[in-house]
Amino acid sequence: MNRMWAIVEREMRKFFRSPMLMIMSMMLPLVQLIILGNAFGGKIRNARVAIVDKDHGPQAVKVLEACDAIAANIRTFVTIPYADEDTAKEDVRQGKVDAAIIIPEQYSRRVYAGNTPSLGLVVDNTDQFTSSAIEGEMQSLVNALNQPVIQPRLVNNIALKVVELYPYIQYMKFLLSGSIALAMYISVMIGGGMLYIDDKARGVHEGYLVTPITKLELVMGLNIAGAIKAVLSGISLTVIGSLMAGLGTIFHPWAMLQMIILIVGISIAFNGMMFLMMVRVDDPLVPRAMFGVLNTLLFFPSGAIYPIAAFPAWLRGIAFVDPFTYAIHGLQSILLKDGGFTAIRNDLLFLFIFGTGTLLLATPLFKRTL
Repeated sequence: MNRMWAIVEREMRKFFRSPMLMIMSMMLPLVQLIILGNAFGGKIRNARVAIVDKDHGPQAVKVLEACDAIAANIRTFVTIPYADEDTAKEDVRQGKVDAAIIIPEQYSRRVYAGNTPSLGLVVDNTDQFTSSAIEGEMQSLVNALNQPVIQPRLVNNIALKVVELYPYIQYMKFLLSGSIALAMYISVMIGGGMLYIDDKARGVHEGYLVTPITKLELVMGLNIAGAIKAVLSGISLTVIGSLMAGLGTIFHPWAMLQMIILIVGISIAFNGMMFLMMVRVDDPLVPRAMFGVLNTLLFFPSGAIYPIAAFPAWLRGIAFVDPFTYAIHGLQSILLKDGGFTAIRNDLLFLFIFGTGTLLLATPLFKRTL
C-alpha cells in the first residue's frame, strides 16, 4: 500500500505543479457552457415574415391584426407587407425573409360562407428551428380565429391541461450536466491518458520496473491518481457551473453528498475506460489523435445535447454502453430534478461496474517488463 500511495503522491505532485493543466482541462467545458448555453434553447425572436393580402376583406384584417399582436407581444415574427405572391416566395427561397403568409382572394367570403377557408404559409424548412416556431405560432393564430364569437353553453371540445413538474429549465441549466461530464473526461484524457503515455515515452515507467512495486500496485496507483484529478475537476466545474447557471441544488447537504458519490463513480468509469484504451499504447501521438474521435463518439450520443429517444437504433445502441449516458442522466437527476438516490442508483451501479470491469481487463494487459 505504501508503494501504491507513493505513486499516487508522485502523480498528484506533478499535477499540482502545473495548475494551468487543470485550468485548461476545464476551459473547453466552461466555454461550451457559456456559448452553447446562450446560443441554443432560446425562443425565436423577430423572424421576418412576408404577408401577401389578396383579399383585403374584414376577415383578412383580422389575420393582419393577429399577426401584429404576435409581433407586439410574443415577438416570434414581424410581418412585412408584400404586393406579389411570387416575389414573396422568391424572397423566402433567397433567405431575404424567413416565411410568407398568403391570404388568398375571396378569403373573407369563404369564411362567412363556411366554405373551407384557408391561409397559405410558405416556410424555409432548411432551418427547422425557425420554421417550426413560425408554424407553431401560425397554428395558434388559426386556432384562435376558428373560435366562435359566441361560445356555446356546453363545450364539446376536448381540452389538454399541461402540468409542468419543474420550473422553466433554461438550456444552460440543461447543458451543465454535459459540461461537467466533459470536464471530467478531458481531465482523465489529459491528466491520465496523455501523461501516462508521455511518462512511458520518457522512460519514467522504466524506473518503476526496477523497484519491487507489483503490477497491481502500479496500476492502482496510476488509476487512483487519475480518478482524484477527475473528481477535483468535476467538483470544481459543478460549483462554478451551478453558480453561472443559477442552480442552488448542489448546496443542499443531501444533494451535495449524492453529487460527490456520483462524481466519484463517473471518475472511476472514465479513468478505467481510458486506462484500458491506453494500457498497450506507446506512441505519444495516439491519445492526441484519439481525443476528437472519442469526444464525438462518447459525448454526443449521451443525450447531453439532444434526447436519446430521437436517435436511430444503432446510435441508441452506442448510448446504451456509453458511460457518458449514465453520467449525464445521473447529473441531470440531481441538478435539475433533485430525484435522490432512487433516481441515480442504476447510473451508479453501471458506472462502478463499468469502471471496475475495465480496470480488471486492463490489469493483465499492463506490461510489467520492458
